[in-house]
Amino acid sequence: MTDKKLEVKNLRISFRTAGGKVQAVRDISFDLYEGETLAIVGESGSGKSVTTRAIMGISALNAIVENGEIFYDGKDLLKCSEEDFQNLRGDKIAMIFQDPMSSLNPIVKVGKQLTEAMLLKNRTRRRSGRREFYRILKELRAAVKAGGADAAAYAQAVKKFIRAEKLGTKYESSYRLAKQNAEEACERLKELLLTFAKESETTIRTRCMRIHRYATRCSDEFLPPFRTADFTALVQKLRPASARTERDLTELLHILEEGLALPSPDFYAIGYLRAFEDKEASACDIESLNRRARESCAAFDGVFLQMTAEGAAHANAASVLKKRLALDELQQAAQQLRGEWRKEEVSSLSKRLAALVQGCIDPTEIRKESAERTFGPCVLSYCARYFEGVRKNEKERRRYEKQTARRDSLLAKGKQIDWKVTPPSLTDLEAIKGSMLSAIEALIDLYKRQTADGVTFHAETEATAIIAHLKALASQTAVRVNKAAAKRRAIRLLNEVGIPDAEKRYGQYPFELSGGQRQRIVIAIALSADPDILICDEPTTALDVTIQAQILELINKVKRERNLSVIFITHDLGVVANIADRIAVMYAGKIVEYGTAEEIFYSPAHPYTWALLSSVPDLESSERLEAIPGTPPNMIYPPEGDAFAERNRYALEIDFKRQPPMFRITDTHYAATWLLHPMAPKVEIPASVTERIQRMKKEAARDE
Repeated sequence: MTDKKLEVKNLRISFRTAGGKVQAVRDISFDLYEGETLAIVGESGSGKSVTTRAIMGISALNAIVENGEIFYDGKDLLKCSEEDFQNLRGDKIAMIFQDPMSSLNPIVKVGKQLTEAMLLKNRTRRRSGRREFYRILKELRAAVKAGGADAAAYAQAVKKFIRAEKLGTKYESSYRLAKQNAEEACERLKELLLTFAKESETTIRTRCMRIHRYATRCSDEFLPPFRTADFTALVQKLRPASARTERDLTELLHILEEGLALPSPDFYAIGYLRAFEDKEASACDIESLNRRARESCAAFDGVFLQMTAEGAAHANAASVLKKRLALDELQQAAQQLRGEWRKEEVSSLSKRLAALVQGCIDPTEIRKESAERTFGPCVLSYCARYFEGVRKNEKERRRYEKQTARRDSLLAKGKQIDWKVTPPSLTDLEAIKGSMLSAIEALIDLYKRQTADGVTFHAETEATAIIAHLKALASQTAVRVNKAAAKRRAIRLLNEVGIPDAEKRYGQYPFELSGGQRQRIVIAIALSADPDILICDEPTTALDVTIQAQILELINKVKRERNLSVIFITHDLGVVANIADRIAVMYAGKIVEYGTAEEIFYSPAHPYTWALLSSVPDLESSERLEAIPGTPPNMIYPPEGDAFAERNRYALEIDFKRQPPMFRITDTHYAATWLLHPMAPKVEIPASVTERIQRMKKEAARDE
C-alpha cells in the first residue's frame, strides 16, 4: 500500500433530538490510502454521510462527537477550529454532494462560483506557504546553533538561499502568467483554424481580437520565441484593421507551440546565478542557462546541504533523547489512568503529558506522525470530555429518575399517559477512557520504534527532502491567480469534466443546465483547488442511468489523472463495482464488512452484504430481486446484540444478545458476524448470491 492519506479511529457520533439521542455512527475505523477509492455502502440512515460530514467539519448543530479521531496531515480534524477548516475544506479535502442544484447558488453564474474559490484559496495557500517556509528555516538555524556548528556561517548561507529563492520566485511568477496566456492563445488559435474556412470575416475578426488579447501578454525572457520580430509581426496581424490569412495563423500557432515546448527553467538556480555571479545571464537558450545556473550553485548547494544535514541530525538526536526520557513517564501515566480518575490529578497529568510530547517533536521533520502531532489536543480533549460527561451523566440520571417517577405516579392514579420518558443521553465514560489509553499506548509504541537501537537517521536524505520542500513552498508563493487566470483555468476545468461549449456555460446560471451538467460543474468546483481527497456523497443518485455511468467514468478518470484519494458514498453496491479499490459495508452506524472490491463481490461474508448483492439488478437474470425484510432499528434504542439480527434469516441466538466483533478472514478482509466464529454452525452463502457471483466473474473475464 502507498501512504495513508486519512485515518478514522473509533468514531462515534450521535444527534440530540426531542425523542432522545440518536446513535448515528458507532465506533467505526478505516484508512484511506493515496490514489485509492474507498466505497462506503449501506442503506439510507446507516451513517455514511454523517461520517463524511464529520471529515469535512460540516456536521449538523445537534451532532455530538462522543469519541474518536480523524487524522489528516498530522492533525486531528475533530479538534480543528473553523479557521483551520477554512484552510483544509475545498483546498485539501473537497466534497461532491448528492443534489447538484442544492450545492450551487441558483442566482450566481457558473463562472463566478468556479473562480471565487480559486481566488480565495490562492491567497490563503500563498500566505501559508510563506509562513511555513520561514518557520522551517528558523528551526534549522536554531538546531544548527544548538548543535555547536558555525551558526553565523549557516545564517549567511540561509540568507543566500532566501535571496536566490526570492529572485527565482519573481521570475517564476511572471513566467507562469506569460505561459498561461500563451496556452490560452494556442488553444483558441487551434479552435479557430479548425473552422477557419467556414467562418465569416466578422466572426474571424472577433475571434482574432480575443486571441490578440492573450498573445500580447505572453512575452517573457524565459519564452524567447515570443520576443522575436516574426512573432510580434504575426500578433499584429490579429488586430481588427489588419489583414491576415490562414497561413499567418498557422505560422503563429507553430511559434506558440515551439515556445510552450521549451524546457522549464530552474528558477532557484537561475536566481542564484543572477544574484551572486552574473546579473545579465542570457535566457536565449533555456537548456544552456539551466546547465550554467546549476553549475554555478552546485558548490553552494553542497555546503548548504551539509550544514542543513548537521542541523537536521542535531534536531533528530535531541528529539530521540527526549523521547527516550518521555517513555518512562508515558508508561507510568498509562498505568495511573487504568485506575480511578480524579479530576485534579487527571487534568494535571493531561497538561503535563501534552507539554512533554510537544517538546519531543522534531520541528524540522517534513513527514508528520499523526500519533505524535495530535497527542496533546487529544488527551486534553479526552480529559475535558470525560469530566464534562461525569457531570452531564449525573444530571441526566436525575432527570430520567424524576420523569419516570412522575409518569409512574400518574399511571398509579389511573390517568392516561400519551408520552414516554426520554431515555437518558449518557456519555460513554469507559469509551473516552479507553481512547485516551489507546492514544498513549500508540505513542509509546511509536517512541519505542523511533528510539530502538539500530535505527539509523539518514541526515543527508532528510536534508535533501527539507530543501526540496522549501523550494516547493517558495514555488507555491509564485502562483498568483488573478481574475483572468482564474477564468482561463475555470474554462479548462469545464472542458476537463466534459462540459460542451465551456465558454458559453461559464456565463450561464445553474438552472439553465441539465442535471448531468450541473453535477459536472460541482465536480469542476471540487477540483478547482487541486485537493488531496475527494468525497463523493451519492453523486449519481439524482441522475438517470445513462448520465450515472458518465459521471462514474468521469470520477474514475479524474482520480487516475490527478492521483486523488476518493471516498465514494452510495446505497447501491452495484454502482461501485468498477470504481472501488476497497469497500466498507455499513449498517446501523457500524461497519459490518470491510475488504477489497474483489473480496466483497466474490467472497462476501456478512448476511447483510449477501442481501445487498441479492438486491442489485442483473440483466442476465430473470429471477425476482430479493428485498431485505423489515426496517433498520430505531437508533435511539439501539439493539443489545447485532443490529441486523431482526432482519437476518441466518441469525443465531447470540446475535440477539451480543454484538459480534470484527473477525479476520484475510489480511484485508474482515466481517462482524457470529457466523465466522469457530463454534458457529456452518452456513453456506445463499444459492442466488452464489449464482450472481459466478455471473459477475464471467462478465469480468469477458471484459478482460
